[in-house]
Amino acid sequence: MAISDVKEYAHLTAADVEALGAEFDAIRREIEASRGEKDARYIRNVIRLQRALEISGRTVLFASFLPPAWLAGVALLGTAKIIENMEIGHNVMHGQWDWMNDPEIHSTSWEWDNTGPAKHWKHTHNYLHHKYTNVLGMDDDIGYGLLRVTRDQRWRPFYLGNPVYNLLLQLFFEYGVAIQHLELGKLAAGKYKPGTPERAEFERKRREVLTKIGKQTLKDYVIFPALTGPAFLTTLTANLAANMVRNVWTNAVIFCGHFPDGAEKFTKHDVETETQAEWYLRQMLGSANIDGGPIMHFMTGNLSHQIEHHLFPDLPSNRYADIAVRVRELCDKYDLPYTSGSLPVQYFKSWRTILKLSLPNKYLRHTADDAPETSSERRWGGNAVPTVDPLTGKRRGLRTALEQGRKRAVAEGRKRLTRRVPVLSKVG
Repeated sequence: MAISDVKEYAHLTAADVEALGAEFDAIRREIEASRGEKDARYIRNVIRLQRALEISGRTVLFASFLPPAWLAGVALLGTAKIIENMEIGHNVMHGQWDWMNDPEIHSTSWEWDNTGPAKHWKHTHNYLHHKYTNVLGMDDDIGYGLLRVTRDQRWRPFYLGNPVYNLLLQLFFEYGVAIQHLELGKLAAGKYKPGTPERAEFERKRREVLTKIGKQTLKDYVIFPALTGPAFLTTLTANLAANMVRNVWTNAVIFCGHFPDGAEKFTKHDVETETQAEWYLRQMLGSANIDGGPIMHFMTGNLSHQIEHHLFPDLPSNRYADIAVRVRELCDKYDLPYTSGSLPVQYFKSWRTILKLSLPNKYLRHTADDAPETSSERRWGGNAVPTVDPLTGKRRGLRTALEQGRKRAVAEGRKRLTRRVPVLSKVG
């Protein structure tokens, strides 16, 4: 089962959690007090770069009937769309730059280059996802209402299509985001009865989504291709390819931050009464980072620092690398895991979870309390009390327990292999 007692799972006392929360509060105050012209210059330069890339890409596509120009246009336009959606749109709409009081770069006025209306996304993402991160039944980003990503989701034959659904979701991710706010599952379940306020609200939101999809379709697949005249068809396909490049990349980054091993899921058990410090702890345990250099961090919208983003979603993204150093220090101090890995590793783990959870639990090796993709406090058998190493004086808590568990699993795997080898030798 998913985690229902976050403190127990983390091997922390209530006093420990509040002390940890106070240290996170101190980081927030320090960053807020130091925001200034350097940060403002950063986001303005990013916007200039994004616009230059988009203009360059659309200009090159006037010659899109030539394969090299088509490829160059897709690369330039795809990169511009990634930057606009991730380092600009996503972060601006989180309010990371509201402190500048610049109406152009403000969460209340930014409308991104995406088929999902900004105001819809700000509700499903900023409020529901970030407040209830990875809480089953409260965070719609857990599988996006389509995928099974934890054993706590009851298996149905529908989930046999997990790999296909995920592939389609990757290619058309912007449309998945666009319809997420509509909660189509409730419509299918008959909860939006004709003539009810719920149905009227649903129809209003549906009109807004269709209007935004129409605007994006007109822009990318009619107006800009038409401007290139005889290159209309090749420009249209280039725009489609650029959007898919953006969709696949965005999907991969988001999934690497939420679904690899170590990004835990939670129950509703004590979320409604959790303190700010407990919220911080849940964000740490429910998120995962992507290792990489400056270019990787920039192209992910700094969501490669997913842990730091979930701790401080409204602080400027260009500060996450510095914040990450402080967060790692706190993880060392309290012996907490800091889940991070390369993009290929995290992406592989996310896909592995999606593939294996297409099957019923009876075909899976681990239990629901000790699965790689999510576990619970029950895996410790009620023995989740932090101790101190008598030799080093260092705290021994959750991270140490996880490392010991991995070592035991490796040792048991070797024993099973050793037992099989003589049998295979006799058969041979």
